[in-house]
Amino acid sequence: MGRRNRGDGGLYWDEAKQRWIGVVTVGYDGRGKPRRRKVSARTKTEGHERLRALLREVELGVDLTQGAVTVGEVVKAWLRHGLHGRSQGTIAQNRHLAESHIVALIGKKRLRDLRAHDVDQMLDARRSQLSTSTLQRVLSILRRAIRWAEARDLVGRNVALLCKAPTGREGRTSKSLTLAQARALLAACDEDPLGAYVTLALMIGVRNEELRALTWEHVDLHGAPDAVPPVPPHVRVWRSVRAGGDTKTRLSRRTIGLPGQCVAALERHRERMEGASLYAEEALVFCTSSGAPLDAANVRRSFRSLCARAGLEPSEWTPRELRHSFVSLMSDAGVPLEDIARLVGHGSTKVTETVYRKQLRPVLTSGTQIMDALFDLPSRAEGGDASRS
Repeated sequence: MGRRNRGDGGLYWDEAKQRWIGVVTVGYDGRGKPRRRKVSARTKTEGHERLRALLREVELGVDLTQGAVTVGEVVKAWLRHGLHGRSQGTIAQNRHLAESHIVALIGKKRLRDLRAHDVDQMLDARRSQLSTSTLQRVLSILRRAIRWAEARDLVGRNVALLCKAPTGREGRTSKSLTLAQARALLAACDEDPLGAYVTLALMIGVRNEELRALTWEHVDLHGAPDAVPPVPPHVRVWRSVRAGGDTKTRLSRRTIGLPGQCVAALERHRERMEGASLYAEEALVFCTSSGAPLDAANVRRSFRSLCARAGLEPSEWTPRELRHSFVSLMSDAGVPLEDIARLVGHGSTKVTETVYRKQLRPVLTSGTQIMDALFDLPSRAEGGDASRS
């Protein structure tokens, strides 16, 4: 075999190590001394393959002078430098998922040696522990971390993009309160410190993250009845507890009219806050006894107690299902999906229908009634004989 061209690297047998060694010059240091990277293999064929892989990385501009960077090192670097501007909760959540699953299973593997089947095996190992959505988030973290490494010439391609999250452990499907359950819950709200919070979540469909950021300056309990057109009592949903205080989407920034029961609940709530010297125009509407913001754990704990007083099983319900209940109850009452989507701040009706709306009626009868009317057939509800030809 002839001599390799300059830049093609070299492959030779090392008698002492009893292995084939491939070597490539990847640059020069400040004194002009060449920097070389090596690969080793048990067979000559394997040595050629590893040498070609190393040369491909050189062609792609991968910085091979960094040494054998591992997946764990890249993921930890991304957690430190790739999440600027995110909330502390988001950072903590990403760190937990990354360290518990990615770093724990494939963290010691060299990044350039990572293959798609390694990622598949990692995800398969967690299928019985994690839900499908959590597996997708773990894969997303790995993809973003490798993309961060790509931008810094640490790897030539993102193998995680070739993988798909498998189906994981089946989680509990969100559900909706029936009208009777919703009435029982509202009845239990009257004297509860969280009563106004639950009343608003159930009756106007505001997100929990939006309610926890609501301030009194964005609440108008009187409106302007003499204006043209009249302005009803309302809340301006302009903030959330997300990083930066913005709402989830642009359409989530909205002003919502308040039903009379919400107005009464907020008036009682404000009286209690004035008695506790917590009321101020710029203060949070819903807060702890010291005026500090509520966190999700505060809300869940108080909501379970409220469910118990309403005769509902506390372990079966979560605060976010109040929003699901609002959508379902409105839909069951005949409100068009387009109107419901605007009320809850969705950009389209697709999410409203596929994620939030739960069918409350056991049998859909509207089609039957319309067809009976069109073809002049007596309705079964009226005792007619539907088999008549």
